Amino acid sequence: MSPAVSSWLLVLLCAASGAYCLVRAGRAGRDARGATAGEAVMGLGMALMAVPAGTGTWGPPLLLAVFCAAAAHALWLLRDGPHHAHHLVGSLAMAYMALTMTGGGPGPGHGSGHGNGAGVPLVTGALLLYFAGYVLLGGARLVTAGGDGGAPVPGESRGGAAAAAAPPRSAELVRACRLAMGIGMLAMLLTM
Repeated sequence: MSPAVSSWLLVLLCAASGAYCLVRAGRAGRDARGATAGEAVMGLGMALMAVPAGTGTWGPPLLLAVFCAAAAHALWLLRDGPHHAHHLVGSLAMAYMALTMTGGGPGPGHGSGHGNGAGVPLVTGALLLYFAGYVLLGGARLVTAGGDGGAPVPGESRGGAAAAAAPPRSAELVRACRLAMGIGMLAMLLTM
């Protein structure tokens, strides 16, 4: 498979995950709306970042600003508990990749043709380890969740009309969406 096809498949995967999270944010309870909207921003931002032709000279600084704002939002969500720490790590990772796209990092360049920096090897390696572990753990949870009948996902409100309208396998779909975004993040980090 050519790199362009792989990049477009990653764009599609991230955009679909982001769009699903955006729809979910509209239906989520007040407590879960912020985290779900953050996931939507991450998915859609990842899709934009993965476009093979690039985002132009305006793209990397704009993405850096968006992901710095997302990191600030994730930091704000941490006041509700440590279960939002993954949003902070993801936002910071995306800000880090956007920074390397602007030429802010040393090295030969981003795999999808953006910028001229590959980042700091220690930071990139630590993020690769984190997201590899996240993907493996998320995949294991998704496989073992098959018989739970759509139990709520931590951090997601299932009360009121939203719970009645949710399909029975909603929890598995949420987990699959998060897993897809983790795989996308891992793929983008591998191309640095």
